[in-house]
Amino acid sequence: QVQLVESGGGLVQPGGSLRLSCAASGSFFSIDPMGWYRQNPGKQHELVAAITSGFSTNYADSVKGRFTISRDNAKNTVYLQMNRLKPEDTAVYYCHAEAVLTTLAKSHFWGQGTQVTVSS
Repeated sequence: QVQLVESGGGLVQPGGSLRLSCAASGSFFSIDPMGWYRQNPGKQHELVAAITSGFSTNYADSVKGRFTISRDNAKNTVYLQMNRLKPEDTAVYYCHAEAVLTTLAKSHFWGQGTQVTVSS
């Protein structure tokens, strides 16, 4: 199994910044890709950004140029730097990872979610 522990959410004013972190632990051979999704009430679960172990990245159009995803492979940790935040970025952000376990099974894992609220 893989445990994903998130941190870094909170309340920020429009135009402000936040940095989310997600650390993976457990029994796995590899964890790739890692990424962030978000969900607002009444909206679909949305991919925000994802990154492979080779540092290839993918972003939602709505966050391109404002958010940056990065990862530390040695620490099995993924980060999301969010700049120039907008009220429409308000959501619960979930860390996501695909892992190959020591049983050689491949599975998806989710963090518990962290609330990001952008409001004046």
